[in-house]
Amino acid sequence: MGWKECNKMDEKLKFIARYLEGEKIAPLCKEFGITRPTAYKLIDRYKMMGQCALVEQKRTPHRYANSLPVQIEAMILDLKRDYPNWGAPKIREKIIKKYPEVKAPAKSTIHAILDRHGLVKHRLGRRRFKATGTPLEHVNEPNQLWCADYKGEFMLGNRQYCYPLTITDYASRYIIAIDALSSTREEFAFEVFTRAFKEYGIPDSMRTDNGNPFANGQTFYNLTKLSVWWIRLGINLERITPGEPQENGRHERMHLTLKLETTRPPRQTLISQQEAFDNFINIFNNERPHEGIKNKYPVEIYKKSDKELKKLEPLFYPMHDQTITVTHCGRICTKKLKVSLSRCFAGQQVGIKEMEDGIWVVSFMDYDLGYFDEKGSRVEPVDDPFGLM
Repeated sequence: MGWKECNKMDEKLKFIARYLEGEKIAPLCKEFGITRPTAYKLIDRYKMMGQCALVEQKRTPHRYANSLPVQIEAMILDLKRDYPNWGAPKIREKIIKKYPEVKAPAKSTIHAILDRHGLVKHRLGRRRFKATGTPLEHVNEPNQLWCADYKGEFMLGNRQYCYPLTITDYASRYIIAIDALSSTREEFAFEVFTRAFKEYGIPDSMRTDNGNPFANGQTFYNLTKLSVWWIRLGINLERITPGEPQENGRHERMHLTLKLETTRPPRQTLISQQEAFDNFINIFNNERPHEGIKNKYPVEIYKKSDKELKKLEPLFYPMHDQTITVTHCGRICTKKLKVSLSRCFAGQQVGIKEMEDGIWVVSFMDYDLGYFDEKGSRVEPVDDPFGLM
C-alpha cells in the first residue's frame, strides 16, 4: 500500500495536518491507504525535520563546540576539595607546579568550573539564575504568547527562493505577520518584528525553534542579536525541544494550511507571493472559523498589546565597577582590557565587577554571563542564566 497517486505531496501535508489536530493513527492510515510503519516513519521524519521531511532535501550536519577535558576538570575539583578556601588563582598555580606537563586553564575557566559545581561563595546581592530548560506555557489571553517561525523555503516562478517569516498569537490564532523574504538574514527579521511590535505592541513571551535567527548553537548561550533584543524589550524566550515541532503545533498547523492555499503553485515573484500571503491573512483572521476557539474568527478574540514599542535607553550598572558598551565585533574593551564576549551583545551595555583577585564577572541586565581574568582573552560562560540550553 502507498500514498494515493493524485498528489503525494498534498496527501502528506493533509495527513500531518490531521495528525497534529489529534486524530488517531489507525483510521488515518485506512483513509490515506498507507501502512502504520509508513505513517510512523513520516511522523518521525516530520518531528525531526519539520516540513523539510515532506520533500527530499540535503541536511547540514550539526557541529559541537569543544569542551575542557574531563580529567582537567576533575583535577580542579579535587584540589578545591583538598583546599576548600582556595580560589581559582591559587588552584591554577598549584596545577602549574604539581603538573608542569599539563597546560593549565585560565583562572576565569577554573572559576567558571567551580561556580558550575556550586563551590563559589557569592557576595550578597548577586542574583543568580539556574538553567532549567525552556518551559512551554499554555495561555488563554492574547499577547501572552506569540509564536514565530520560518515556513520551509520554496522556489518561485522566477527561480528565486522565498523564505516566509510567520508570526501568530497563540491564544487567538490571529496571524500577526507573514512576510515573503529573500533570505533568513537577521536584519530582515529585525524589520519584520519591529513593524509587528509597532502595530500590535509587545507580547509577554515569544516561542520559536532553535534555528537562526532566533537561536544559534555556536554562540554564547545560543543567543542571537534578535533574541538579545527581545530580552531587552522584556520578552520571555520560549524554545521548543529540538526535533519536536508538535510543541508549536498550532503554528505548524497554520503553516500546512498556508502552504496548501498559497504556494501550490508558487507565484512568479516575491511581490506577487506577498499578495497571496496578504489575502490568506485576511481570510484566516477575518472569515475563517476555527474549531479551537469555538468556531470564532481570530479577529473576534485578538486585541493589541498594551505594551508599546519604545526606544530603549542605555543600560547602567551602578553596583558594578564599570559599565561598558560591547563593540560591534563582540568585545569588552577598555584601556587595559580587550576580552571577547559575543557578537550577539554588540552595541549592548554590560557591567563588569571584580569578584576575586584578578577575576571579573560580566553582567547583562540582571543576568551574570560569565567570568574573565586580566590575562584571559574571552569570557568563560557559567551555567546558562537564561534557561535556554
